[in-house]
Amino acid sequence: MSAIAIIQREVRSHAGLWLTLVIAFFAMSQLLQLALLVGRFGELPNYFIVHDWAGNIARIVRMTPSIADMVSIGLDEWFIEIGSMNFAYGHGVAEWSFVLLPGKAAVMLAIALLLATDVVLLRTAGRACPLPERLCASFAAASGTVMAALTTMTITWVVCCAAPTWVVGLSLLGVSVGTAFEIAPIGGWLSLFGILLLATIAIALASRLSGRQPETEMPMPTRFARMTS
Repeated sequence: MSAIAIIQREVRSHAGLWLTLVIAFFAMSQLLQLALLVGRFGELPNYFIVHDWAGNIARIVRMTPSIADMVSIGLDEWFIEIGSMNFAYGHGVAEWSFVLLPGKAAVMLAIALLLATDVVLLRTAGRACPLPERLCASFAAASGTVMAALTTMTITWVVCCAAPTWVVGLSLLGVSVGTAFEIAPIGGWLSLFGILLLATIAIALASRLSGRQPETEMPMPTRFARMTS
């Protein structure tokens, strides 16, 4: 049985667990970003905005001649904005905010799908893989998840108004601004590496399980022998 077939079988067999993990990770990844902002600045959000994402995307498509620019601009288009507004300056200045970008949210969803798949496969591999291999796979999956998730953060801060949103997140986590800006150009590559690492772990675990026949497919004589023994 191929690795892809093994993955499909295990996901179907543990659909409830898999779906719960996907939803929980995706939701927590967004809520933790907002919690980071609240904890860092010690104040609750005081504004909530739902932007006309669909209308803005339509205008970008209509008014941008270059497809590459169209995609680049569209991926950074905001959908939901939650933050703290300082009204001491005219109409107000957003000091910090968490922003939901559908493009980045799709990447985070992909991370959640792969992580949930890895967890399900690791759970099944309890008897097929030695403990050191499972620990190594778990560590690699955690590393890939953290790497990809950090570069998918969507946080803004007025002090770093010109920085990519994930660089702002690193700064709030304690990374020096200089260091954060130095690694900013490779953010996309780090995210891609983390996602590929998660996918590689899934394929490797499925390949390890491919030689093990599932209990439901056990030949009848073998099942009968087990029942009578």
